Amino acid sequence: MTERDLRALLSRNIKKFRALRKMSQAEFAEKVDISVPFLSTIENGKKWVSPTTLAKLADALDIQVYELLKPETAPPDHEADMLEKYTADIFSAIGETLNDIRNGYIRQINDKTGRE
Repeated sequence: MTERDLRALLSRNIKKFRALRKMSQAEFAEKVDISVPFLSTIENGKKWVSPTTLAKLADALDIQVYELLKPETAPPDHEADMLEKYTADIFSAIGETLNDIRNGYIRQINDKTGRE
């Protein structure tokens, strides 16, 4: 893993944990005691941080430092395939349900107006 990869990973994780805590950049920067522009450069993967700042970031997010550098793991291929099929099945079922509702609604209108 390159330094660029580490910065990108740190960037993603900071944004993810900050969003989970529903903190704006300004709120988070104030809590960490850094400027918003500096936080922005960190979150954009353009700047690296000192160990002290890394510890402050983790502390402000109420997590351990390693969680800021921990890669997200993707599900195994067979799970991803199952999830994709499941998602397709759900969308299909939703489409069928919406069509049934629409057709029932049209029948109700036609019954009320005497149309067929």
